[in-house]
Amino acid sequence: MSVNVVVRGRRVPPEELTWRFSRSSGPGGQSVNTADTRVELSFDLAGSKALPPRLKERALEALSGKLTDGVLTVVAAEHRSQLRNREAAASRLAELLAEATAPPPARRRPTQPARAARERRLAAKRRRAQVKRMRRRAGE
Repeated sequence: MSVNVVVRGRRVPPEELTWRFSRSSGPGGQSVNTADTRVELSFDLAGSKALPPRLKERALEALSGKLTDGVLTVVAAEHRSQLRNREAAASRLAELLAEATAPPPARRRPTQPARAARERRLAAKRRRAQVKRMRRRAGE
């Protein structure tokens, strides 16, 4: 049984993933205290050979707050079966890594307002000033 983690078209080898199982505090009925359904999936991002250096640098920078000694750990305990928790943890890890390795957004090119827009703004200011002038008393 193998759950795949795919990041930007690259498959993370199963030997780079570390699985730990423990008892979950969530739903499970009578088996809740006997089955190890909680899943912890750890991935050594700093020591990984699965990602090219450029993507690895991006991910290390983006996930710096979630890493412990270069290792990213994801926990899943919302399902009653270990298999579904494994799938949830793997998809969560893939999603985190995909977000972290995304290229930066294109830089905004600063622009200036068009002449017509400036003229409309100034005309509106003149109209507003005229309205306020008309509200004044004659002696002011």
